Amino acid sequence: MSRSGRISWADAVIGQALAERVTRPLAITDFVRYQGASGDMNPIHHDVEFAQKAGYPQPFAVGMRQAGVMAGYSAELFGPENVRRFKVQFREQAWPGDVITYKATVADKRVKSGVRLVDLELVAERQTGGVHLKGWATFVVPEEMGA
Repeated sequence: MSRSGRISWADAVIGQALAERVTRPLAITDFVRYQGASGDMNPIHHDVEFAQKAGYPQPFAVGMRQAGVMAGYSAELFGPENVRRFKVQFREQAWPGDVITYKATVADKRVKSGVRLVDLELVAERQTGGVHLKGWATFVVPEEMGA
């Protein structure tokens, strides 16, 4: 690991599980804050009665909120300036009270046209073990980061 706390080229090992990030329990307030920032005020994410009329037991998380957390988590590992690709798939819904654990594994490490690249496989798991999000990211990684 470099002095910046970011993972260096030498330290990135294929198959390596990287440091996880565990969130506090999700709250409807988190959903509303994200909705206010994004402009997506769909009541299914904050109005209990509306969610129940739509067939859900309660409001559920705005998936893009957690996708943003996943992007930030992965960017902290190698630096936001080094992100070259980020992709996410939504799997299970997340609910108020869920604790989400973000995980990253080094999936590949290669040099392409003289550029060092590291691919990550990402997952956001609910405390139930269910997969809320799956993701993939590619980073340019200097030989020594923050040295």
